[in-house]
Amino acid sequence: MMRVAIAICLAFCCAMAQAQTAPRTTIRVGVWTLWHGTKAAITPLAGATLRPCESCAARPLGSVSVQVKDAVLMWTEENGRTHASNVLLLGGSYRLAAHGESLTLAWPLRITERHGALELVATLPVERYVEYVVAAESGAADSTESRKALAVVARTFALATAHGHTTFDVCDSTHCQWVHWRTSSEAHAATLSTAGESLWRNRSRIEAYFHQNCGGRTAAAEEVWPQGHAARGSLVSRSDPYCPRAGSSEWSATLSRAELTQALAAAGLAAPGWKSLTVAQRGATGRATMLLVGSTKIPAEDFRLAVGRALGWNHIRSNWFEVAAEGDGFLFHGRGSGHGVGLCQAGAAEMAREGHGYREILAQYFPGATLADETTGAAWQSFAGQGFTLQTSDPADAAFLPALARALAEAESRSGLAPRAEIALRIYRSTPAFRDATLAPGWVAAFTEGDLIALQPLRILSARKLLAGTLRHELLHALVEEQATAQTPLWLREGLVEVWSGEVRTETKPTQTWEQVNEKLAHAANEVESEAAHRAAGWYAQQLLDRFGRAQVLEWLRSGLPQNALSVLR
Repeated sequence: MMRVAIAICLAFCCAMAQAQTAPRTTIRVGVWTLWHGTKAAITPLAGATLRPCESCAARPLGSVSVQVKDAVLMWTEENGRTHASNVLLLGGSYRLAAHGESLTLAWPLRITERHGALELVATLPVERYVEYVVAAESGAADSTESRKALAVVARTFALATAHGHTTFDVCDSTHCQWVHWRTSSEAHAATLSTAGESLWRNRSRIEAYFHQNCGGRTAAAEEVWPQGHAARGSLVSRSDPYCPRAGSSEWSATLSRAELTQALAAAGLAAPGWKSLTVAQRGATGRATMLLVGSTKIPAEDFRLAVGRALGWNHIRSNWFEVAAEGDGFLFHGRGSGHGVGLCQAGAAEMAREGHGYREILAQYFPGATLADETTGAAWQSFAGQGFTLQTSDPADAAFLPALARALAEAESRSGLAPRAEIALRIYRSTPAFRDATLAPGWVAAFTEGDLIALQPLRILSARKLLAGTLRHELLHALVEEQATAQTPLWLREGLVEVWSGEVRTETKPTQTWEQVNEKLAHAANEVESEAAHRAAGWYAQQLLDRFGRAQVLEWLRSGLPQNALSVLR
């Protein structure tokens, strides 16, 4: 990942940023919410700290065990000393271990006692949470555009409404959105390329949901959740021609009366002793909306969730089913998977496979909704250029299209490279919005990853006389990254951009070896370290260009550096 750019004065950026509605930048996520245990072990990693109260100063964290005993939070240090407190606050990186699982986190964690068990709540950036959801909820059939659609829906869901929790915003189970607390390169790319986008209607964020398979038609919200939900324009029933083309969605399951009795009793839906189970009511799509279990009416969605939590989600996969008595049990036959409201993941994956973009996918499943900026609610727009696309929520940015075209032409001329694919330049309305979306450090003005360039407001770069240099620099990054492979060292990719940008040139050989430069480029602690590493990378790249010529270096960019070239650098 590259976070290479030109520094901008922080004070100036903040002063220039337009006054606007503060976006939600972090989200509180309940950790291991399906586990209601009383004990956990904590192992410190890099920079781990501990605070035993809200006003306490942070101190280095040692290995600690925590438990709830008699409704009191207790924690024991390595030296055997045991303490009681209302809260335990962790920072830095650490490893949690409980109920046979371990989890490594690097986000602030709040540990408290709740209902006689441990409650763990992590606070992390919204975009990182979305990335975790996409990694957990996407499947093998997904590709770039369907993952982008899922990222937008996951972000909208997380930010739009309350989700029934009092001490955190969302949980990490399927009650909200599944989180495995790990990511993937595909999930990262989908989240980054849609960062800051959510679904809006009539200047308000909509409710957004997704499910695995709609069976050929999605359900309106009020069909599945009659209490407290309305269609609200974008959660209507829609015919889905794509889902059936992805393959058959039919399923069947046989469950004994004893199994169902246990599941329904555990959920508090029906007392033991019932004999019959029938569909009492269906919605407009044909999905069951109300069941009659003995003489007790049970909402079909509550029934599906109760069975899933008690017996597994592979039995009653949706509410679109028929049921018949069979011996001392019941045979269910249905189609689809999940509640059926909103985005159908099977249909979205098929749409992407057939060449539809994520905007078209979202239009199919959320009619009337628009993709809007999280900060202002303004619609995101695209402006096409030769070899690039400008993505912005501020139409005034279209005035910079000629500057973008000039910068790309200059980058091509200096490097001898041309874009293989269209480069996307994504412009954020404010410096804070840029940082929240990209998670870039404070000294970064732009961010390039693959063929995506994220930038702070162009008007700010222009006012600081940094626009041309920043655009040329980041476009060079995009051109170089298109050619590079996994074998291409980071210092060469960064160094070539430094040389061709013409921003930094030094005749003095760096004191750092190119191996050390590589490490600092990847893990710079501050702006000074980052700038020094980039200057050094530029020096090494210049030596290669002077000795072997641009054509040969470009060939090595694509194939990797041979040992004879590296020996010259030494």
